[in-house]
Amino acid sequence: MMILIKIFDGVARLDFIYLQTFREVAIRESFTRAAEVLGYAQSSVTTQIQKLEKTYQVKLFERYSNNKIRLTSAGEELFKLAGQMLELFEQSKEKLAKQGGGSMTIGTMDSIASYFLPPYMQATRKEYPDLNIRLHTDREEMILHQVREGEADVGLILADDSSNPALQWITIREEPLVLIVHPNHPLIAKERIGLDDLVDAEWIMPEHTCNYRQLLERVLRANGITYRVSLELGNPEAIKRSIKTGEGISILPLMAALEEIEREELKVLPFEHAELKLEIQLVLHPKKWVSNALSFFMESMRM
Repeated sequence: MMILIKIFDGVARLDFIYLQTFREVAIRESFTRAAEVLGYAQSSVTTQIQKLEKTYQVKLFERYSNNKIRLTSAGEELFKLAGQMLELFEQSKEKLAKQGGGSMTIGTMDSIASYFLPPYMQATRKEYPDLNIRLHTDREEMILHQVREGEADVGLILADDSSNPALQWITIREEPLVLIVHPNHPLIAKERIGLDDLVDAEWIMPEHTCNYRQLLERVLRANGITYRVSLELGNPEAIKRSIKTGEGISILPLMAALEEIEREELKVLPFEHAELKLEIQLVLHPKKWVSNALSFFMESMRM
């Protein structure tokens, strides 16, 4: 399908694929990475961007000697408009075909992507086989940015409150946070763990931007509990492997450690605190058009 764009005294035809390519380059800040994702040769991506620049008679990207690129002011304006144009295009396809095709982009964090979303994505793909699902993992603030700017159709995060009132928040479920240790850890012998038992404990922590780490540290500091971070690791799998092979305590959402707990490869400390709780929250832009496929995806998680 083509769109018609009037330019000065003439009319130029602009294929939607050029706008899709432009958005991928802008999001990934790289012609090479965009080409890999789209399955194009890099020369094809370059040609499409050049044709766009010729059509609009502006430069869309600034290029630097270290191979980095960034949007020009004109590029930033087109990026906003391109998202709206492509969404309207997807909306028109689905409304006409009534098959729920097109694409759906989900922004989320590693733990949700690995331990919560797979069955719901598969169920949605089964219901809408023509749907292309893209999953982007990032930090909470970046996920909210993606939803706010239309780069993601929906966001899923672990949160203890609805931190951005400009977005629509839907609670999916409460997710328990657990303190996990090796089965031979000395604290396992206690029937109940209090904050005093955690004084000077050695921790294997998620990275400092992780919201459940921040939640735990806030509780420890508020109660004057000293502690030491011996390892800081970037994902739950690395944390679990480290706990299984050594000493230390960590905090994870229950869903991330459930299989290892059931196999008794990890143990949960009998510790409870009212402030150590999070919810899986679904985040939408309030003006987001909800396709049939997106509606099915959201409802399946709430059943």
